[in-house]
Amino acid sequence: MSPGLDLADAVAAAWKTNNRVTAFLFENLPSELWPMAVPGMSRRTVRMIAGHVHNARCMWIKMLGRRHGIRVPKSVSRHTVTRRELLPALQRSSDGILELLELGMSEGGRIPSSGVPWVNLPLDVVHFLAYFVAHEGHHRGQIVLLARQTGHRLPGEITAGLWQWSQRAKEAK
Repeated sequence: MSPGLDLADAVAAAWKTNNRVTAFLFENLPSELWPMAVPGMSRRTVRMIAGHVHNARCMWIKMLGRRHGIRVPKSVSRHTVTRRELLPALQRSSDGILELLELGMSEGGRIPSSGVPWVNLPLDVVHFLAYFVAHEGHHRGQIVLLARQTGHRLPGEITAGLWQWSQRAKEAK
């Protein structure tokens, strides 16, 4: 029988890998796609989706973590954020999400209540992690599809790179 998996380490590693996959997309997204409007939603752009990923993390860190001493990263402007601004911001918000996960692990696997009257997900660390991976995967896929729909098919090394989680996990360490 092999030694058991350390759940806290596995949860942290999974989050770091997800963050690296998200950063990989934004590092490699062609500049001409940032201002591209979402078909059928002319006021929404790829840039706004990119900023939303970071800002959503910040909202949850503020809502669940601030009370427990977790520093809330500054949001970015969804209308003007650049790759140069977004990438370090994503690292800061990733660190905050990681702190929330670590808090939850230190509290028996559940992120403590923050007194917020509504929370739309269970606060055990596994559900919390799954929620964020799903949210970011949705937006990564949305951006890839938008690029294709508008005739800007992304190079295979980018789209395939989104699925190279073993490589992204090594990069995340």
